[in-house]
Amino acid sequence: MNIIRMKKEPILNNSAICKGRILAIKDTMELLSGKWKFHILGTLLQGDKLRFMDLLREVDGIGAKMLSKELQDMEMNHLISRTVLNTKPVTVEYEMTDYGKTLAPIIDEIAKWGTAYRNALHNESGNQ
Repeated sequence: MNIIRMKKEPILNNSAICKGRILAIKDTMELLSGKWKFHILGTLLQGDKLRFMDLLREVDGIGAKMLSKELQDMEMNHLISRTVLNTKPVTVEYEMTDYGKTLAPIIDEIAKWGTAYRNALHNESGNQ
Protein backbone atom coordinates (compact mmCIF):
# COMPACT_ATOMS: atom_id res chain seq x y z
CA MET A 1 0.00 0.00 0.00
CA ASN A 2 1.45 3.33 -1.04
CA ILE A 3 0.89 6.26 1.29
CA ILE A 4 0.86 9.62 -0.37
CA ARG A 5 2.21 12.27 1.92
CA MET A 6 0.84 15.70 1.35
CA LYS A 7 3.13 18.65 1.82
CA LYS A 8 2.03 20.59 4.89
CA GLU A 9 0.71 24.05 4.30
CA PRO A 10 2.92 26.71 5.88
CA ILE A 11 1.60 28.18 9.08
CA LEU A 12 1.93 31.67 7.70
CA ASN A 13 0.73 32.50 4.25
CA ASN A 14 3.62 34.16 2.45
CA SER A 15 1.37 36.01 0.06
CA ALA A 16 1.92 39.67 -0.70
CA ILE A 17 -1.14 40.52 1.42
CA CYS A 18 0.25 38.66 4.43
CA LYS A 19 3.71 40.21 4.01
CA GLY A 20 2.15 43.66 3.72
CA ARG A 21 0.10 43.07 6.87
CA ILE A 22 3.13 41.89 8.84
CA LEU A 23 5.12 44.91 7.63
CA ALA A 24 2.28 47.23 8.69
CA ILE A 25 2.16 45.63 12.15
CA LYS A 26 5.94 45.96 12.45
CA ASP A 27 5.80 49.64 11.47
CA THR A 28 3.02 50.30 13.98
CA MET A 29 4.84 48.52 16.79
CA GLU A 30 8.03 50.48 16.08
CA LEU A 31 6.10 53.75 16.02
CA LEU A 32 4.26 53.05 19.28
CA SER A 33 6.90 51.03 21.10
CA GLY A 34 8.21 51.85 24.50
CA LYS A 35 6.90 52.15 27.99
CA TRP A 36 5.37 55.61 27.71
CA LYS A 37 3.79 56.31 24.33
CA PHE A 38 0.40 54.74 24.99
CA HIS A 39 0.18 56.50 28.36
CA ILE A 40 1.05 59.87 26.82
CA LEU A 41 -1.33 59.38 23.89
CA GLY A 42 -4.14 58.21 26.17
CA THR A 43 -3.61 61.23 28.41
CA LEU A 44 -3.67 63.62 25.45
CA LEU A 45 -6.82 61.98 24.08
CA GLN A 46 -8.55 62.59 27.43
CA GLY A 47 -7.06 66.01 28.11
CA ASP A 48 -7.27 67.65 24.67
CA LYS A 49 -4.50 70.30 24.92
CA LEU A 50 -1.99 69.84 27.72
CA ARG A 51 1.13 71.67 28.74
CA PHE A 52 4.41 69.90 29.34
CA MET A 53 4.14 70.10 33.15
CA ASP A 54 0.55 68.83 33.02
CA LEU A 55 1.74 65.79 31.08
CA LEU A 56 4.64 65.31 33.46
CA ARG A 57 2.19 65.22 36.39
CA GLU A 58 -0.31 62.94 34.62
CA VAL A 59 2.12 60.34 33.28
CA ASP A 60 3.09 58.71 36.55
CA GLY A 61 6.76 57.76 36.77
CA ILE A 62 8.09 59.44 33.63
CA GLY A 63 10.98 61.88 33.90
CA ALA A 64 11.14 65.25 32.15
CA LYS A 65 13.93 64.13 29.79
CA MET A 66 12.05 60.98 28.71
CA LEU A 67 8.77 62.88 28.29
CA SER A 68 10.53 65.44 26.10
CA LYS A 69 12.10 62.67 23.98
CA GLU A 70 8.79 60.83 23.55
CA LEU A 71 6.92 64.04 22.66
CA GLN A 72 9.55 64.94 20.06
CA ASP A 73 9.32 61.44 18.57
CA MET A 74 5.52 61.55 18.38
CA GLU A 75 5.60 65.06 16.90
CA MET A 76 8.10 63.93 14.26
CA ASN A 77 5.69 61.07 13.38
CA HIS A 78 2.72 63.46 13.13
CA LEU A 79 0.80 61.93 16.05
CA ILE A 80 0.86 65.09 18.15
CA SER A 81 1.36 68.78 17.52
CA ARG A 82 3.31 71.27 19.59
CA THR A 83 2.20 74.89 19.89
CA VAL A 84 4.47 77.53 21.42
CA LEU A 85 2.37 80.30 22.95
CA ASN A 86 3.60 83.89 23.06
CA THR A 87 3.68 84.15 26.86
CA LYS A 88 6.32 84.95 29.43
CA PRO A 89 7.62 82.50 30.35
CA VAL A 90 7.06 80.63 27.10
CA THR A 91 4.23 78.10 27.31
CA VAL A 92 4.12 74.99 25.12
CA GLU A 93 0.92 73.02 24.53
CA TYR A 94 0.65 69.54 23.07
CA GLU A 95 -2.39 67.99 21.43
CA MET A 96 -3.24 65.06 19.21
CA THR A 97 -3.22 65.67 15.48
CA ASP A 98 -6.22 64.54 13.45
CA TYR A 99 -4.14 61.57 12.33
CA GLY A 100 -3.08 60.84 15.91
CA LYS A 101 -6.74 60.85 16.95
CA THR A 102 -7.30 57.87 14.65
CA LEU A 103 -5.51 55.87 17.37
CA ALA A 104 -8.38 56.52 19.81
CA PRO A 105 -10.34 53.33 19.01
CA ILE A 106 -7.16 51.26 19.22
CA ILE A 107 -6.18 52.75 22.58
CA ASP A 108 -9.76 52.27 23.84
CA GLU A 109 -9.72 48.60 22.80
CA ILE A 110 -6.32 48.05 24.44
CA ALA A 111 -7.69 49.60 27.64
CA LYS A 112 -10.79 47.36 27.50
CA TRP A 113 -8.65 44.29 26.88
CA GLY A 114 -6.35 45.24 29.77
CA THR A 115 -9.31 45.67 32.13
CA ALA A 116 -10.77 42.31 31.09
CA TYR A 117 -7.38 40.66 31.51
CA ARG A 118 -6.90 42.09 35.00
CA ASN A 119 -10.40 40.97 35.96
CA ALA A 120 -9.75 37.48 34.60
CA LEU A 121 -6.49 37.22 36.56
CA HIS A 122 -8.17 38.54 39.69
CA ASN A 123 -11.04 36.08 39.35
CA GLU A 124 -8.66 33.22 38.59
CA SER A 125 -6.49 33.93 41.63
CA GLY A 126 -9.61 34.31 43.79
CA ASN A 127 -10.85 30.86 42.79
CA GLN A 128 -7.70 29.07 43.89
